[in-house]
Amino acid sequence: MTTNAELAARFEEFADLLEADDVEYKPRAYRRAAENVRAHPIPIADQVRAGNEAAIEEIEGVGDAIGSKIVEYVETGEIEELEALREELPVDMADLTRVEGVGPKTVGTLYRELGVSTLDELEAAAEAGEIREVKGFGPKTEENILDNVEFARTVGQRQLLGEARPLADDVLAYLGSVDAVDRVEVAGSIRRWRETIGDVDVLAATEDAEAVVDALRSWSSVDDEIESGPAKASVRVGEVRVDLRVVVPEEFGSALQYFTGSRDHNVRLRNYAIERGMKLNEYGAFDLGDLETEADADEAASGTDHVAGGQRAGERVAGETEEGMYEALGLSWIPPELREDRGEIAAAEADELPDLVAIEDIRGDLHTHTEWSDGNNTIDEMVAAAEDRGYDYYCIADHAEGPGVVADMGLSDTEILEQVEAIREVDAAADIEVLAGIEANIDADGEIGLSDEAIEALDLIVASPHSALSQGPEEATERLIRAIENPAVDIAGHPSGRLLNEREGLAIDAAALGEAAAASDTALEVNGNPRRLDLWGSAVQAAIDEGATIAINTDAHRPATLEFVRWGVHTARRGWAEPGDVLNAWAFEDVRAFLH
Repeated sequence: MTTNAELAARFEEFADLLEADDVEYKPRAYRRAAENVRAHPIPIADQVRAGNEAAIEEIEGVGDAIGSKIVEYVETGEIEELEALREELPVDMADLTRVEGVGPKTVGTLYRELGVSTLDELEAAAEAGEIREVKGFGPKTEENILDNVEFARTVGQRQLLGEARPLADDVLAYLGSVDAVDRVEVAGSIRRWRETIGDVDVLAATEDAEAVVDALRSWSSVDDEIESGPAKASVRVGEVRVDLRVVVPEEFGSALQYFTGSRDHNVRLRNYAIERGMKLNEYGAFDLGDLETEADADEAASGTDHVAGGQRAGERVAGETEEGMYEALGLSWIPPELREDRGEIAAAEADELPDLVAIEDIRGDLHTHTEWSDGNNTIDEMVAAAEDRGYDYYCIADHAEGPGVVADMGLSDTEILEQVEAIREVDAAADIEVLAGIEANIDADGEIGLSDEAIEALDLIVASPHSALSQGPEEATERLIRAIENPAVDIAGHPSGRLLNEREGLAIDAAALGEAAAASDTALEVNGNPRRLDLWGSAVQAAIDEGATIAINTDAHRPATLEFVRWGVHTARRGWAEPGDVLNAWAFEDVRAFLH
C-alpha cells in the first residue's frame, strides 16, 4: 500500500540528496511537493491506479516531472532517479541530519571527504579529530557534532502538538514577564497548530534585543544553549529546540506574518501583493507606487535601509500589526490555522472566510471512557469533571469487545446493558444530560458487532477502526463507508486509526467519507487525543465540503484529558470548521434529534 505520507517521504529524500550535491532550486520544489502530497485528503495512489493522472498534477507543486515520479513509484515501488541519487550518496540522511547543525550539504561533504555514511561513522570521525581537518569545518563544528550525536540517536521524530504547545505556552508566559519585552507570540507551524512540530519558534518585539536574548538564555528551564546572536537565540528545553527571533516593535506584525507561514501561503500572498503594486516581507508592507523595475521594487522593500533608519524608494504602509499587513492588501485577517494555501486568500478577498469554531462553542463531549473499559475513573468522576467544565451534555462511550481492543477491556453485550443502567442512575442525579454510549469496533468488513438489544438500549454509538489497519485505500474507504451507512452508527470515531509518530493508519478518502456521512446523518470525529488528531485539517475540510457534520471529541480516559478538546478544536479550525459544522457545538435537543 502506497500512502501519501510514503510518497511525501520519497520527495523529501529527493530534496535532501539534491541539496547535498549543491543542486539549486530543485530541493525547494521537491519539499513543497512533499508537503502538499502529505496533506492531500485523497489517497494519491488511488488516482494513479484509476488512470486519473491529470488529477495528480492539479496538486499544488506537482507538475509533469514530479507527477511522473509519483506514477512510477506507485506502479513499480521505486523511482529510478532516486535510486541513482542513493547510489551516488549512500548515506543515512535522516539519521545524520538529526544532529544539530548537520544539514544535507554537510552530509554530502563529509561523505565525499571522509566516507561518513552513518551516525556511528560520524561520531567516530569526530572522536578521531578528522572532521576539523575538512575544509570549511573546524574544532567547534567537530565539538558540536560530538555534543549532539547521542541526542540525535534518541529523538528521531517530530514532537506532538500536545507536547510542544504547552512548552510554547511556558515560553510565552516567561518572556511576557520580561520587562524589555513589548509583545511576544509563537510563530511557525506551532502557531498554525500543525499536528507535529519540528521546533518552537518565538517572536518578540523589543527596543532592547540584547536583554531579551539574555533573558531566554538564562531561563531556568533551558537545558542547553545551541547558539545566540544580537537578535536571536536557540536553546533546548528537554527534547525541544526553541528558536527566538527579536524585532523592533514597529516590525512585529510583518515579522509575525512572515515567520508564521506556511511557505505556500506566504508565496501566494506575496504574489497577490505584487499584482497590486505592493511588496511584502518581514519588515513590512510597501506601496511600490510608480517603481518601474523589479530591482527598484526589491530595493524599496528590502528592509535593509529601514533597519538602518534610512529613506525608502517605496512607502511602508503596514508592519506594526499582523492585521495591518492583510488590511494593506484589502484582505480580512486570516487566522493562522487557515494559512496553508487551500483557498484562504481568495476567501479573504471575497469576505467569505469561515467563522471558525472556538473552544467556548463546545457544549459537550461525545466520546469518553471510564474504568468499565480502559479508562481510569468512575462514571460519576468523569461526569463531575464534565460538569466542572460547564458542559450541557456528556457521553460515556466505553469500548465494546472486538478486534483491536486490549484483552478483557471491551464490554460484552450483557455488560453494555449493565453499564447503561448505571449511566441512567448517574444521569438522574446529574446537572447535565448524560448519554449512554459505546465505542464499537469496525471490523475489516465494516461491521460493528453489537446485538440488537444493546443497540436499542444505547443513546449513541461511536464506531471506530482498531484493527486491520494495513488495508489498501479503496478497501479501507469502503469499509468505513459501510459502517457510516449503518443506521445504528452515530459517529465514525478516529476514522484512519493513525497514531502520530507511531503508525500511519488507514489511507482514507476523506471526501468520499464526507459524502457518505452527509447522506447518512452520521458525524465524522475529530479525535482530540494529541497522538491521533484524526481527522486532520485537510481531511476535515474535504469532509465539510461534502456537507458532513463533525464531532470534536477527546476520547478522554481520565478527567485531565478532557483538556484534549483544545487540540481537537484547533485541528477542526485547520479544516475550516464553523460551529454549525460541529455536532457537539449544538444545543442538546438538536444533538438528540441527530442521533439515530
